[in-house]
Amino acid sequence: MVNASGFSTLKELYPDVSLCDLRMPHVEKGMSVGLFGGSFNPPHAGHVLVAEIALRRLKLDQLWWMVTPGSPLKNARDLAPLKDRLRASRQLARDPRIKITALEAAHKVRFTADTLALIKAANPHVNFVWIMGADNLGQFHRWDRWRQIADQFPIAVIDRPNASLTSLTSRMAQTYAPFRLNERDAASLAKRPAPAWVFLHGPRSRLSSTTLREQ
Repeated sequence: MVNASGFSTLKELYPDVSLCDLRMPHVEKGMSVGLFGGSFNPPHAGHVLVAEIALRRLKLDQLWWMVTPGSPLKNARDLAPLKDRLRASRQLARDPRIKITALEAAHKVRFTADTLALIKAANPHVNFVWIMGADNLGQFHRWDRWRQIADQFPIAVIDRPNASLTSLTSRMAQTYAPFRLNERDAASLAKRPAPAWVFLHGPRSRLSSTTLREQ
């Protein structure tokens, strides 16, 4: 955890970001929590739809909307300030079960594998699920220590426009095909041992952060 002196340093790095946004959200033992990370540059209704589907279909108690300082796979030159992305996320995600956090900035981690290890170590008695849009599944094998993530955390993949076919033929989907759950069992995913994953179909939004930036 970050101590008082550490938060002082963080306030120097992120003077316009609330300390509440830099702290890890509070959870209780036995809760089921979805972890939904991204640059959210900018956040949009498609992100909210993914979060809402995950909350409903996976029967989650909370969903952590984790706004990253920057993705190793994306160009940081186009990245809006963290404070702006946090504010925009909060304006969109109104469900009280959705917790907006910049905990990765607080702990100075950039890779998802490190983020998840940090969260699990701090909350060993909570059932976590990694949430991602289907458009990310196709490149999941490019993530740092992607097998470690899949072996240690259940994963829920939410369908996105034009992503179903490519995502389900991806390296990750093929490698972990024996561990894929039927959609009707999605509510049990959080409490299943990894590896375990599910692909959830449902309403899809064609909104894209890239398109919104270009506009």
